Amino acid sequence: MLLMAASSAFAFDFKTVGQPMAILYDTPSAKGNKLYVAPAGMPVQVMLSYGEWVKVRDMNGDVAWTQAKALSARRNVLVRVPGAKVFSEPSDTSPVLMTADKGVLLELVDPNAVTWVRVRHRDGLTGYIKASDIWGL
Repeated sequence: MLLMAASSAFAFDFKTVGQPMAILYDTPSAKGNKLYVAPAGMPVQVMLSYGEWVKVRDMNGDVAWTQAKALSARRNVLVRVPGAKVFSEPSDTSPVLMTADKGVLLELVDPNAVTWVRVRHRDGLTGYIKASDIWGL
């Protein structure tokens, strides 16, 4: 029982930037320095919550603060390798539906996946991609 509690304490919490965008700051305050603007749909890893602010990390490892209300529970992932393949089934031998370049945004269909992840492209195509090829799980 203790082992399960310890492992869940280290689970990553990912959210997605909501509409229309999120301003990321160097401190948990709108008076802080603006670092950059995160586009809608961008996945971020939530590291810490502090009142109405959250400390987040992006795919590049950059850390910043944004208002919690700027984030959505909807889950997206980013392709992290060039030429990642999206398959029709969770298998290397199934037909390839598409190839995605690094940085392509995909909607996460099944957040509980481990090795193969079911994703949806904005054009509606749904398939499976290797978990090692994406960021945001």
